[in-house]
Amino acid sequence: MVTESYALLDSGAGRKLERFGRYVLARPCAQALWQPQRPVAEWEAAAATFDREEGHRWQNRDRLPDQWPVEVEGVRFRLSGTDFGHLGIFPEQRAGWHWLRQTLRQARTARPDSKPRVLNLFAYSGGSTLAAAHEGAEVCHLDASEGMVKWARENAALNQLETAPIRWIVDDAHKFLAREHKRGRRYDAIILDPPSFGRGAQGEVYKIERDLPRTLELCRALLSDTPLLVLLSAHTPGITPTVLRHLLQDALGPLAGRFHEGEMLLTGAETVRPLPNGCFVRWQATA
Repeated sequence: MVTESYALLDSGAGRKLERFGRYVLARPCAQALWQPQRPVAEWEAAAATFDREEGHRWQNRDRLPDQWPVEVEGVRFRLSGTDFGHLGIFPEQRAGWHWLRQTLRQARTARPDSKPRVLNLFAYSGGSTLAAAHEGAEVCHLDASEGMVKWARENAALNQLETAPIRWIVDDAHKFLAREHKRGRRYDAIILDPPSFGRGAQGEVYKIERDLPRTLELCRALLSDTPLLVLLSAHTPGITPTVLRHLLQDALGPLAGRFHEGEMLLTGAETVRPLPNGCFVRWQATA
């Protein structure tokens, strides 16, 4: 059975303690410089831990199944402990998924005869793709990793969205954006979560500090005449909410809309300290 099943339980001393469904996991978190609030025994009771100082490996990985389902913000995911300590979900993006669904729902209400066209770049395991598809959008999902696109398609099946209008693309982001512009394709909404450093299928190198302005320039050229939104997020140290806002303002120019920026947060119960994990900026069109 899949239920709403993520919560941050504690953080501190460079680590975070999280619950994903039935399983509590402890993983590194460089920005958690404060002291943990929960007893040591609760951390030690975690089903499995991931340590970078121990050769980037899991401890007690055998206590976890090969994969298990969770539901976060109405989207179902298949999780699995990867060799890099990732699980196939970034739960700090929950608020973004909620905003995305709400904004697309409002657009469908205002324009019931049209389907918003959404482009999701650096799309990972498909959280934003599936949130948009749940609201009836046509989505183009792009990632440079064939394995991640396969994982995202499996998540689509888990959400009963196998037949939803989703294009699954494995490609370098800049090459794809340039081709889309030549084809004359346009999108009402663009979502992107660029990596600090990435490598494409043909060995292309992406560095966020160097390449993000060009990415946004290419994205701007693909926005439709009646765009709805742009959602930009990043996990790179030094890339702050203000930096993202300035970059997106440069790219969008005089396009009328509202900006909102902030930190992405991992959260749990009210007594648990929210844990910043990246930042975002949102742009929403105004009439």
